[in-house]
Amino acid sequence: MAQDIQKAKEILVAPSVLSADFTRLGEEVENICVAGCDYVHIDVMDGHFVPNLTMGPCVVESIAKVASKPLDIHLMVKNVPFFVDLFLPLKPAFISVHLEEVQHLHRLIWYIKNNGVKAGVVLNPHTSEKLLEYILPDVDLVLLMSVNPGFGGQSFIPSSVEKLRNLKAMRDRLNPQCLLEIDGGVSDKNISVLKEAGIDMVVAGSFVFGSADYTKAIAALR
Repeated sequence: MAQDIQKAKEILVAPSVLSADFTRLGEEVENICVAGCDYVHIDVMDGHFVPNLTMGPCVVESIAKVASKPLDIHLMVKNVPFFVDLFLPLKPAFISVHLEEVQHLHRLIWYIKNNGVKAGVVLNPHTSEKLLEYILPDVDLVLLMSVNPGFGGQSFIPSSVEKLRNLKAMRDRLNPQCLLEIDGGVSDKNISVLKEAGIDMVVAGSFVFGSADYTKAIAALR
């Protein structure tokens, strides 16, 4: 029976458009939606919190117009409340913010939720999952960075697996409805160990957009 339950659990897949061909961005978004993704992952970087600059609300609004799947927005920014207000009107499925950068996290989480959007918290590779204990009951999603944020195409940090196991135990105890997501270096080479460790949702940029067949790549992660 336990095997059947594990087999029945399908991993949610959120391809990161950071790895898409930006000269064909609308077409790329449409293609991953047709290929069967569950969410479209949007990495918003401000050039300050991380050493890269990506896209603002105008570009994301255009993505939302062509995406047939909901948006999963990850804010890698300073002045987080300002950016939250920029993206709330787009009504994504999730807005996730970094624990390392938010001074009043409980207040911001509930601000996001009270505006009709699910709220997530993100942990950088060096940040302990233990810091989530008093906010975990309030969040809808926890995103573990398994690479240092800022750029796509990086190698998976192996210690992320043990961190995920610890987080799953905490999640199961404090908030079983919270989704666990991981971002960075995810591929068909490590998806089995991530599933075993308890992941619910994966962000995959290079693995999906670098493949010749988006449908097969997404299916491989399930």
